[in-house]
Amino acid sequence: MEVRRTVPVKLDVDSDDTALLRDTVDEFLWAANYVVDHAWQGDYKTTSKAQLQAETYDEVRDRTRLHANLVQNARNKAADAVQSVVARWRQGEYAGKPHFSKPTAVYDKRCATFHDEYVSLATVGGRIEVEYVLPDEERDTPHSRYLDNDDYEVTGAELHHKNGEWYLHLRTKAGVESDKPEQATTGHSTVLGVDLGVNQLAVTSTGTFWTGEEFDHWRREYENRRGDLQQCGTRAAHENIQSVGRKETGRFKMMLHRIANGIIEEAVENGCTVIAFEELTGIRDRLSGASWGHKWAFERLYEYVEYKTELHGIDVEQVDPENTSRRCSHCGFTHPDNRDGEGFACLRCGYANHADYNAAKNIGLRYLRRNQTGDGGGAPVGVRLNRGTLNANGEYDPPAGDSGQSGSPRESPTLNEARSSDRAK
Repeated sequence: MEVRRTVPVKLDVDSDDTALLRDTVDEFLWAANYVVDHAWQGDYKTTSKAQLQAETYDEVRDRTRLHANLVQNARNKAADAVQSVVARWRQGEYAGKPHFSKPTAVYDKRCATFHDEYVSLATVGGRIEVEYVLPDEERDTPHSRYLDNDDYEVTGAELHHKNGEWYLHLRTKAGVESDKPEQATTGHSTVLGVDLGVNQLAVTSTGTFWTGEEFDHWRREYENRRGDLQQCGTRAAHENIQSVGRKETGRFKMMLHRIANGIIEEAVENGCTVIAFEELTGIRDRLSGASWGHKWAFERLYEYVEYKTELHGIDVEQVDPENTSRRCSHCGFTHPDNRDGEGFACLRCGYANHADYNAAKNIGLRYLRRNQTGDGGGAPVGVRLNRGTLNANGEYDPPAGDSGQSGSPRESPTLNEARSSDRAK
């Protein structure tokens, strides 16, 4: 199987080369926006890269000093953005015309040569060589794990200018042997269901909770800091607002990486070959109290789990979330009154538990049933619980030698504020 990783590397750029890189990025952004403008003409939006290449390449080449392959990369960036907008329209979401302003440029092996300690980049003034600023070789960093690893090959990069510094986000790939659980070779899957929410950011069908208290605390804290600074209205306050935003994003990314690692650990420890999430489209509208910050967090968490699971050979899927919070994972009875806040109590069979834990099991069951109808192409074994599994009919299968209880939801080892004393049946 193939594993891909991106490694950010700081560049040591002198003043002359800085001017060249600035001009290159400016012309790259102009080229990408020019292609978007062309694709956006009329009611029909052009998404074909081949068509956009034929219709815009000569004009962009004539009006810029960009390397031929940088022109093609700008076209690709524009086409991908337009395709993304069209895809969101098809999902019933609002999306406007893309516009690129963030100072970046995309490089591949045709317009950049990647060495161990430096890179050669095509610019509007010819090739320049720029050295990497690398951490200590003895430290365990992404640089030592991927750049210094002969198994990983650099395939391309994206140039970034941020806070007065230049960075190259190097894209790497390697072919590795998968440690996918043995069941996968038999065509069977064990599913880990994951429910996303506001009070509990993530809950797995194995009963592990990651609370949303820490996320909400820091979201309010950073909002208050920005509000205080906005009242000042000075240039320094504006710069501090930007600094607060960077700190906020960095803190939340670390938090979400930690949760993603925990979800993957649950899947690996329980021999799961699939992690099933609810569909993220429209999630903010479905969840009471959810903000744009929550929507961003859910999307990042899904992305982190998706790329981190590549190394383990675990598939990550999304399922229709309809009624997963109202349906009884024990008997299948669905009713709005089954759920009351964070509590779930089935009006038919009396099954009671934490509502998000019940929903996580339903998400796993939804994937299981979809897969068994042929849409997923396999024959799953069941949804993994703390102990035992649920089959597609919602029937509990205890582990060998167990008396029949499926265990209780467990606390997260890293965010232990979540509490649940109910037992799963």
